[in-house]
Amino acid sequence: MLLLTGTIVACIMLNPSIGDQLAKIPLLCGDKTVGGIQVVDRLVDCSSIVGYVAVYRVCFALAMFFFVFMILMINVKTSKDPRSAIQNGFWFFKILALIGIVIGAFFIKGEAGSQFSTAWMVIGMIGGFLFILIQLVLLVDFAHSWNERWVGKYEETQSKVWFAGLLGFTIFFYLISLTLVILFYLYYAHSGECGLHKFFISFNLILCVIVSVIAILPQVQEANPRSGLLQSALITLYTMYLTWSAMTNNPNHTCNPSFTDILNGGGGMVPLNGTTTAGPSNWDAMGFDWKSVVSLIIFLVCVLYASIRNSSLNSLEKLSISSKDAIILSDNDGSGDVERDGKVYDDESEGVAYSYSLFHFMFFLASLYIMMTLTHWYKPSSDFKSLYANEPAMWVKISSSWVCILIYAWTLVAPLILSNRDFE
Repeated sequence: MLLLTGTIVACIMLNPSIGDQLAKIPLLCGDKTVGGIQVVDRLVDCSSIVGYVAVYRVCFALAMFFFVFMILMINVKTSKDPRSAIQNGFWFFKILALIGIVIGAFFIKGEAGSQFSTAWMVIGMIGGFLFILIQLVLLVDFAHSWNERWVGKYEETQSKVWFAGLLGFTIFFYLISLTLVILFYLYYAHSGECGLHKFFISFNLILCVIVSVIAILPQVQEANPRSGLLQSALITLYTMYLTWSAMTNNPNHTCNPSFTDILNGGGGMVPLNGTTTAGPSNWDAMGFDWKSVVSLIIFLVCVLYASIRNSSLNSLEKLSISSKDAIILSDNDGSGDVERDGKVYDDESEGVAYSYSLFHFMFFLASLYIMMTLTHWYKPSSDFKSLYANEPAMWVKISSSWVCILIYAWTLVAPLILSNRDFE
């Protein structure tokens, strides 16, 4: 909830009208003058609390908050550790501390181009890339879990509904991916200047075909019978998304049309007296455009899935006794175990259900990913007209698509290479 609230605040700061309204407050953002003579200096520079620079400040505070807790929670083994109480309680003071860090972040001197802003942008890119890798692992895990569950249901019940569901979603994902490839060639690789985009699209398409073929090879099927095309289809769709995300960060606007250009059928180019004009539309100029929306939706889904997945695994590992054979422990034995609905659950007195330090590290990276997503992987600036993509962001995204395919391919061939290991 803290991360989500911080994200909402950062999105609000992207609205240009916020700066206009703040500028009307004389003592806050404007100088107080009498008869043309300045008598009171403004309290703050309101250009620092709007635009990309504001997003950098808010996300810097979030990242530092989680980073401090990551260091603080290193090597917490059980709930008996005094630091465990800080992790699970003292919410008033933690929220107060976060608010204090956010306020303090806006007093950091440094606009776009300063050493602090440049260094923090580099850190943000690295952290954002690492979080993308985490998303890839979660996606691959989700694809395998989904296929395994539905194949298991089909084998148990012999109901054709499960088989039809697997086949239907597989075809659907492949059709969407194919449609995206066609649209990419039409709008992002329509001219001779877009050779790099043609390479991205073609190369990733070839890689997706290769992993799809590998998934149904007899040797792979024998080593992992539940490997199938559903996983390949989902990975293909996500790879196409990453390819699109990379191309939208290309500084060459001839090959990077805005949403408005695509709707108008402009193909990324708007002729004007023999020249081409390109740049952000009014919707894009607010920073929170359709690209950010898609990225944030995927981000929220991955965080939610990670939480549910972690809880499901821990509920199996931490379940002490089934209700059928329940031996009910009382609070008098000091174990702290609690009986609910005839089941006894460990309350972490013998061991934590998850790594507290790793938990905060994940949210530290998530804060950086949000920062880079909302700012389009661009430098901190309060100028809303400075919405232009950059090559580092483009290469971060396209390289992550290759890593995604590599991770999935490894899950297919690992049982063959490491035949002495159990991959159940």
